[in-house]
Amino acid sequence: MSERTIVHLDLDSFFVSAERLINSSLKGKPVIVGGMSDRGVVASCSYEARQFGVHSAMPVRMAKQLCSDAIFIRGDMELYSKYSRMVTDIIAESAPVYEKASIDEHYLDITGMDRFFGSLKWAHELRQRIITETGLPISFGLSTNKTVSKIATGEAKPSGELFVPQERVKPFIFPLSIKKIPMIGPKNYHLLRSMGVSTIQTLSLIPPEMLVQVMGKNGRVVWKKANGIDSTPVIPYSEKKSVGTEQTFERDTTDIRQLRHILIRMVEKVAFELREKQKVAGSITIKIRYSNFDTHSMQKRIQYTSFDHLLIKEALELFERLYQRRMLIRLIGVRLSNLTGGYQQLDLFNEKPQLANLYQAMDHIRKRFGEQMIHRASTPEKKVNDNSKES
Repeated sequence: MSERTIVHLDLDSFFVSAERLINSSLKGKPVIVGGMSDRGVVASCSYEARQFGVHSAMPVRMAKQLCSDAIFIRGDMELYSKYSRMVTDIIAESAPVYEKASIDEHYLDITGMDRFFGSLKWAHELRQRIITETGLPISFGLSTNKTVSKIATGEAKPSGELFVPQERVKPFIFPLSIKKIPMIGPKNYHLLRSMGVSTIQTLSLIPPEMLVQVMGKNGRVVWKKANGIDSTPVIPYSEKKSVGTEQTFERDTTDIRQLRHILIRMVEKVAFELREKQKVAGSITIKIRYSNFDTHSMQKRIQYTSFDHLLIKEALELFERLYQRRMLIRLIGVRLSNLTGGYQQLDLFNEKPQLANLYQAMDHIRKRFGEQMIHRASTPEKKVNDNSKES
């Protein structure tokens, strides 16, 4: 494969930065966005708070002990979703190919741009435009693949830029901690540390077959990343990518109560698919086909989420707005689109920890015994033709 040019853009302390845009008094102070109860977790924290040892996914109780003077904020996913879309729109206007990896990070493939103007200059100007138009601090790494560019972004933060050309890849990554490699979470980190591996260079020297023995099939991928090898493509982002399902009734109906119950069950189904893919959705569409085959749909942008109860609320509201003719209905459908990475951690600071635990338990039951094994108590069974679709 010929040498590529990949940019990784990542918003700095995104949730905190968004809060500071609407409350300038938070600037320069230790700020923690997360669950407000002691059982909550940190979703984002400012660099001032990080100096005290606070980090994302840490229990709020521990964060309070480390940084008692911090300002704690519950967080506002609607606000963060709005700013995330603003950044994506700016990137979409400029980048030939981009992937929205999560609510606050993007990969761009700008291979070949050097024929017209410098890739580093182009990336710098795009970063400055994002900062100017949104007010959000952002960093980027520029290199030959996604792994190295992401590591470079981490080293450039906060609010920095770092270019790592091909000949500098190994000298750049080798001295760094194995923690810097995407895919190496706490479990694999402790496993590798128990083997005496602390730097990326040491990891790169381990035979890939040995890593496969101790880490499974991901061992070879980790070995490649440690050697600066990553052929993963930048997957073009499209709001058309979606998960959804449609249900056709054996008999056309106007039973509103039954229609609502079926719609709830459909949302449960697609939300479960979303969480399995570790995605969150930013748009929802409801579709109705009447007995005369007239078909109508309505779409709404929503805060990024993968939780049933938030999606059900939006789905029912859309259905009420869409179903105005009171004719017999032949089919209803629901589709979640504008998908991006993020999973349900993005919602944790908005919810009680018990609720997140409940979703995890429900999903575990569905994975083990099948999707039909668990539903909300208000969702009765009804025989329908289920045409699940994904695009």
